[in-house]
Amino acid sequence: MTGVTIRVARDPEDLAACFAVRKDVFVAEQQVPEELEYDAYDAGAVHVLAVREDGVPLGTGRLLTGAAAAAKNGGDAGVGALGRLAVTGAARGAGVGAALVRAIEDAARARGLTAVDLHAQTHALGFYERLGYEAYGPEFPDAGIPHQAMRKALH
Repeated sequence: MTGVTIRVARDPEDLAACFAVRKDVFVAEQQVPEELEYDAYDAGAVHVLAVREDGVPLGTGRLLTGAAAAAKNGGDAGVGALGRLAVTGAARGAGVGAALVRAIEDAARARGLTAVDLHAQTHALGFYERLGYEAYGPEFPDAGIPHQAMRKALH
């Protein structure tokens, strides 16, 4: 994956780029209502951004920690919550999503977390399974889209 940088969002411009990718993918493409896409967790999350060498944003994801993560993963503050992973249509299939997941896992390890939990859209289960995540629990709807809880232990 040459010409792409993955980094933790470091300033308001990076955060705006993360939100723009999410708006393109979730709100415009997947028809998720905008009021459901952005939430109170965004303020305290670690946001990760993928950008092309010319500065064009290609993807994003976020990591929740502490009480915010526990609210998403069944109560375990030692487990991070990966969410809002989005890659622009033009960048899909180029390894951007996997690189974002690895960066989020690195951020979780740096914060002493033992695992990462996520709620995958069911069409993306294979993607996360290839990255070492294991599904658990029943399928459930989120914003009208079928999801499955998944977890990966960090070593």
